[in-house]
Order: sequence, then structure tokens, then C-alpha cells
Amino acid sequence: IPVFILAGLLVHCVFLVSIFDIYFSSPLVHGMTPQQTPLPPPAKRLVLFVADGLRADSLYELNSNGTPQAPYLRSVLENNGSWGISHTRVPTESRPGHVALIAGFYEDVSAVAKGWKENPVEFDSVFNESKYTWGWGSPDILPMFAKGATGDHVYTFCYTAESEDFGAQDASELDMWVFDHVKSFFNSSRSNQTLFSALHEDKVVLFLHLLGIDTNGHAHRPNSREYKENIKKVDEGIKEIASMIENFYGNDGKTAFILTSDHGMTDWGSHGAGHPSETLTPLIVWGAGVNYPQKVTSQFFEDSFLKGSWNCLKMGMLLFAQADIAPLMASLIGVPFPLNSVGTLPLEYLNNSAHFKAESIFTNAVQILEQFKVKMSQKKETTLSFLFTPFKPLSDSEQINFLKKTRLYIQREKYDEAVSLCKTLINLALEGLSYYHTYDRLFLGLSIAMGFVGWTTYVILVIIKMHTNLTKTVQTNNQESTVLFYSFAFVGMIIAFFLVIQTCPWTYYVYCLLPVPVWYAVVRELPVIQDLATNFLSLRIGQSIGFLLVCTLGIEILVFSFFYRSALTIGLLVFAGWPVITQLWVQAKTTALMWTLLCVLLAIFPLMPVVGREPNISLVIAAGLLTLLISCFSLASLCKSENKYRNNEDLKIHFYQVLSIALSTYVVSSTHDSLKNKQGLPVLNQIISWMTLVSSSVLPLLSPTFLFRRLFSILLSLMSTYLLLSTGYEALFPLVLSGLMFVWINMEQEALQHYGLSLKQKLSVFNFAYATDITQFRQLHLDDVRRSFFFVFFIVTAFFGTGNIASVNSFDPASVYCFLTVFSPFMMGGLLLLKVVIPFVLVSCAFEAIQVTTQLSSKSLFLIVLVISDIMALHFFFLVKDYGSWLDIGTSISHYVLVMSLTIFMMLMNGLAQLLTTKRLELPRRTKHHST
Repeated sequence: IPVFILAGLLVHCVFLVSIFDIYFSSPLVHGMTPQQTPLPPPAKRLVLFVADGLRADSLYELNSNGTPQAPYLRSVLENNGSWGISHTRVPTESRPGHVALIAGFYEDVSAVAKGWKENPVEFDSVFNESKYTWGWGSPDILPMFAKGATGDHVYTFCYTAESEDFGAQDASELDMWVFDHVKSFFNSSRSNQTLFSALHEDKVVLFLHLLGIDTNGHAHRPNSREYKENIKKVDEGIKEIASMIENFYGNDGKTAFILTSDHGMTDWGSHGAGHPSETLTPLIVWGAGVNYPQKVTSQFFEDSFLKGSWNCLKMGMLLFAQADIAPLMASLIGVPFPLNSVGTLPLEYLNNSAHFKAESIFTNAVQILEQFKVKMSQKKETTLSFLFTPFKPLSDSEQINFLKKTRLYIQREKYDEAVSLCKTLINLALEGLSYYHTYDRLFLGLSIAMGFVGWTTYVILVIIKMHTNLTKTVQTNNQESTVLFYSFAFVGMIIAFFLVIQTCPWTYYVYCLLPVPVWYAVVRELPVIQDLATNFLSLRIGQSIGFLLVCTLGIEILVFSFFYRSALTIGLLVFAGWPVITQLWVQAKTTALMWTLLCVLLAIFPLMPVVGREPNISLVIAAGLLTLLISCFSLASLCKSENKYRNNEDLKIHFYQVLSIALSTYVVSSTHDSLKNKQGLPVLNQIISWMTLVSSSVLPLLSPTFLFRRLFSILLSLMSTYLLLSTGYEALFPLVLSGLMFVWINMEQEALQHYGLSLKQKLSVFNFAYATDITQFRQLHLDDVRRSFFFVFFIVTAFFGTGNIASVNSFDPASVYCFLTVFSPFMMGGLLLLKVVIPFVLVSCAFEAIQVTTQLSSKSLFLIVLVISDIMALHFFFLVKDYGSWLDIGTSISHYVLVMSLTIFMMLMNGLAQLLTTKRLELPRRTKHHST
């Protein structure tokens, strides 16, 4: 079985990673020649302000008293500049956002996994094409553009990483740092001749990265006073910097200014997915070469999120993609367009001659066409000629035709026709790029689907063969199996040969060859399938079909719950009626009543508000006090019980756990107050939090291995950590969940007796340590499929019940403030993951208890669980898409990643639950002398 588990883990990891290769691989190609507009540019220099994490509505909407959030920027867009909304893409993180702004292409989703700081891929950017670039700001963003630059002309100035503190007194200090350093830089240049002359060159870029708004948004939410105050400070800073730069150059009218943002933010202060609050960012452009505001009577908004109170703006608003900003910057200062840019130059922003606009968009079209040619030749080289189908609308003759026509239009001064032709060419070239980029998608998708179906079939066969008495033991014919082996090996070799000829990447070998051994394993069990078919016909057909229908319905409810959390409530209410439907309540009225009551209680949680609600620390403290009360009762009953199962060491450990709960409750309360008063995270609280986290993994292993005592010990330990990670009602969730789990263990005993499968055990003296006697295991019964389904259902409830949503950004940064407040993506991510995992561990341990008390080998039930979760995952694999709104794309990726992660987690949890329930660490005892 360990080999089987390892194979399962490997297969599932391949399935999980495959989606990124199939749908979201890197779009970059290399080997194009730079393209530059032949006419002189309107500006000599460009100042780019990026307000990290600034939402479009936060900047453009008016305050409650009718005054603008940012008075200076408001006057700019009303009197001397153009404004608009730029759409960013998933993932809405700082790194991909800045790459789209400055390099003009969208980084693949997998770049997030490679960290934010370094360059996982080499790319060209506006900074690289400029003569000089000076940048000020965050150490997470600036170094990646300096490293990617060729030569030594990009200079960066950063503050320390420790400054990015969510619990700090005021995060807007980060922005003040940038403004102050820019001012002193310009002042020092007056006495430094080299710097002074460099600043007066053409093609100069000044980049100000302002992180304060993002940090304040994470710490206090975008609707807070701090976030709005920060916008005001940035507005004042931009006003000062702009007038200082104009004065420095003697108001020569050769400076262009751009203000934008890399991404927005949800109402609860996180970003990463595709909600409009994250993907809509502001853009204001003014200065040299930029169009003046166009008066309009009414705005047309295609997005309902945009229909805020911005209608008061009577200036024309432009909607376009984030990558379009890179060609706009290149065009303003006359540098070559970044080689990998896929942006279309927004001509509406340019205040220039029709000839200049036509030449610029023509350069843009040629630059994108270059990428298309490179992509096509790459695909042609790696595909067998008889299998290659080219992109018809842009054949070689069509390309030449387009370029000749456009040149002719420009020579004849038919600029409007030239522009529309160029736009058509750009759209076709982008379609063609996408066509060649997704060329292998169908073939890879089918390979993975084949692997999926094969694996699930194999697991079902293993369950039937090993753990049921539906089939007789069948002898295998050695000669047949040898022929089978060689024929499958031959198929594998043919596939490998095809892949070698086409010089495919190594991952293709994994995806295409995976189905071969999986289906070999299935076909080897052919006698079992035949035997099963004959047996199946002798079974009661109606009962079997009914059972299959119920199974399908159950799985569909689980799939549905990813879209609507309330489906879980319906499921739990059906569960509540389970004892009545099956007549179990007749033999155990109290247990059945408790079960119904707790199911109804748990059903409330999926209806509660999701992440993003206001923190409610009083509920967390209430949960802590309730846990204390329960544990004190159990401590008292343990002290009273004068039996051979009790010793003082156990009482000590129980006492430590109670103390740990009390400390956690205190830490949550005092940390919240301290951060509220802007005093930062107290060091003592931080130490207690980390010590609690470490001890919670060890303390359960010291407790006795009797069923309920070990499970209660696990609950207390995990609860102390969970309290530290809670911000609201979710702190009560593990208590209700584990209450239901304790009753579930008792209910399953009643079910065993009800179906006459075995006698009822005395659970109070049941010991995990002696529960692995192999001879007692029974075969599977139809009712065991229901047990496994309950487990999967509870696991999904454990995820959604705590206010998580089916999205990558279903986390609240405030959850980790007891542990750390300085920005550290991987440490924070790890803690947030732990918060998700704790309820899983509780369910897994209860499931482990059910397996041993119902005399099943843990493998058999676990295999059924695997089948259920794999069928769910296959659903979501076909629902993944990379088109449509960003919300849909982000959600479809999130769903698939979640289901696959749940499956992988269940495998790991199975092992962890066995470790937590059966192993016991003995403390070295002091020898005592007793006088008898």
C-alpha cells in the first residue's frame, strides 16, 4: 500500500501541475528585432507613478461631503490630461502587474510560484529601451527591472524589506520616503555635473513606486480612514514632485506624466483573483504629447462595477488593457516598443499629428507581427510537416499584403484607413499568437483526461478485488500477461518516438506516457471486470442503479457547493434527517438527537458572511472561553474517575493544554487592542504565539491513546493555534465541528449494529494503540460508501464553513497578525494554509477513529474517498477556462487547484491522522520510592 499511496500522490501532482502547462504556460518568445517610430517624439522624459494597490473607485469617487479624494489629480483630469480605467489580469499581484505596465505582456500564472523578486524569465521593458531610468521604492519590485536590463543604465533606490510592516504606525511613511528621496536626488544633481547632464538627455524615465496604499489596504481594508488618508498624501506628493520637475527643466513642456496602479484590492484587503475591485485600476496621463480632456455629456459603462458615483466626471473616460500602457510610454518618449509587448497603442491619449499616430500604430503592428512570425516558425520546427496546420488568416502572402497596403495608405496620407488596417493586423497577429500558444492544448487535455479516467477505474477495481467479496479470486495467465506487457510497452515507445521527433518539452512525455502504465494496470484486471459483470447481472439491478444515482447526486451537490456555499447547508440538513430515514433513532434516541442538533448548528456556518467581514474579536474570545469551560469540565471528570487508566502525567499535559487555550485567548485580545492603537505587535505576544504553534504539534502525542481522550487532546492543541489565527465567528467552527465528529463516531457504532455487521464496542476504553490487529478486519459493505461520502462532505464543509470562498484570495491578512505583521508572502501563506488545514485534521482524525472502531482497514475506506474526490476533480478539469471575464478564469483555476489540493491533502492527512492517533511519546519519568 505505501507504493500505491506514493503512486497516487505522484499521479495527482502531475494532474495538478498539468493545468498550468496546458492553460497557462509562458507566452514569451525571443529573437525579434526592435521596432521604433521614425518620427521625433513629443516628450524627452517620462515620470511614471505607480500607486500599488490603488482601486479605481477609491481614486475617482467623491467623498461623502462631495469633495474629491485626490484634489490635484482631479484638477489634472478635468483641465489638462486624459484619464481612464485599465483592466489588469489574473493573478492580480504586484509582480505580474508591473511586468504588464512596463514590459507590455502578461506573465503566466506560474510566475507567482517562482516568487516575486527575481526574473524567472528574461524580458525586455521600456526601462531597458530607455537611455536612463531612475527608480525609487520597494525592494520587491525595482530589482527585477534593473536585473533584466542590458548595460548599466537602470538605477534603483529602495528602502529595507522590514519597513513593509502591516502593524506599523503609518504605512504612508513608505511613500513619504520615496518623495523625499526624489527631491534630494534632484537637489544633489545641481552640484553633480555628470548626473545633471544625464538628466537632461532624451529618453529618460523616472519611476516612483508607492507601496503605502497597498500596505494600508492590507492592514486596515480599502474603506478605512488610513487608506483614504494615504491617497490624499500621495496626491499632495505627486503635486510637489510634478511642479519641482517642471521647474528643474525650466518648464520646457517636454515632460509626460503617468499615474496608474498595478492592481486593486478586495473589500477585505487581499488581492490575487479576478474580482472587478482587483482588476480595475486608474490611469491618468498628462504633459507633453498627451491629449486634453474631451468633454462628454454622459459616460457609457459596460461594467456594472464602474457605475459608481463617477458620472459627475464630464470628461471622456477610456477603457483599455493594462499592457497598452507600455506602448503608450514608448511612443511618448520615442524608444523602441518592448520586444515582448502585446499592448495596442491607445491613440486616444496622443495629442499629435495624424501622420505621427499612423506611423506609431504601424510600428506597433510590425512589432507584434514579429512575435507572431517567431512563434510560428518555432511551432513549425517542432511539428511533423504533415501534422502542421498553419493559422490561415495570416499566411505569408496575407502579411506582405497588409504591410504593403498600410505603407501605401501612409504615403498617400490616408491616415484613418492606415490606422484601421493596422488595428485589424494587430488583432489578427494576437489571435495567431494565441493560436500557436495553445496549439497542443486539445492533445494534452485528452492525455490528462485519459490518465484521470484510467486512474479512477483502477482504484475502483482495487477496492472491488481487495476489499469486497463481489469477485472470486481469479488466476492470471502468465503467457497472456507477458503479451499484454509487451504490447503496452510498444505503445509507450511509439508515443515517445513521436515526441522525440517533434523535440517536445520533457513535461509532454510525462502527460502523454502517464495513461500507458495506468491503463496497463486496468487491463491486467480484465478477469476481475468480467467476473464483476457476471455477478452484477445476478444482483438486484434496481437497487444498484438507485445506489449509483444517489452517489451521483451526492457528488453533484459537492461540485455545486464550490459555486454556492449554501448547497452545504442543504446537505447538512439532509444529514440531520439521516437517523430518521434509516430508523437508527429507534435504538439510540439521545445520540440521534445530538447528531440532528449539531448538524443543524453546523449548517449555519456556510450561510455566514465570507472573508472580508469586519473582525469580531469578542466572538474569538467567546470561543476561547467556551473551550476553557469544556476542558475544565473534562479535567474535573478526569480527576474524579478513580480508575487504572489515569495517572498524574496525563493530568499535567491536560493542564498545560488548558493553560495554552487561556494564553491564546489573552494574546488575541491584547494583540487586537495593540494594533488598534497603532502600537505594533507586542514581542511577548509574538513569542507566546510561536511557542503555542510549536507545542500544539507535540502535546497530543504525549496524551494517552484512549479514543476520546486522544481526540480531545488533539482538539485542545489545535484549538489553541486556531484561536490565534481567527478574526471572527470562524473560531467557533472547530468546536461545533468536533462536537459533531464525536457524535458521528458513536452514530457509526449504532449503524454497524443496525446492519448487523458487528457488535457494538465499548468506546470509552477503546485504545488506538491496539486497534491495528489485522485479523479483525471485515469486508466492505454498501454502507461504507456512505461513510466515505460523509468524510468528503465534512472535509469540504471544513473548508467553506469557516468563511473561505472558492478562490485563491480567500484569506484575510489580519489572521496572521498574532504571529507577524511585516510582509513576508511565504511565511504568511504558510500560516494561512495552516488555518485551512486545522479543521481538516479534526475531520481526518475522527475518520481514522471510525475506521478502527468499525473494523475496517484504513486503506479500504480511504480508496473510496479517493474515487469520490477524483470524480469531483475531473468535473473541474473540464470546467477550467482561459477566456471570458477575469473573474470566471480566476474562479475556474481556483476550483481545480482547490479540489486537487484537497485530494493530495487527504492522502497526507490520512498519514498524519494515523500518526496523531496511534503514536505516543513517553516522557522520561523520575523514579519514585513508594513506602507500602
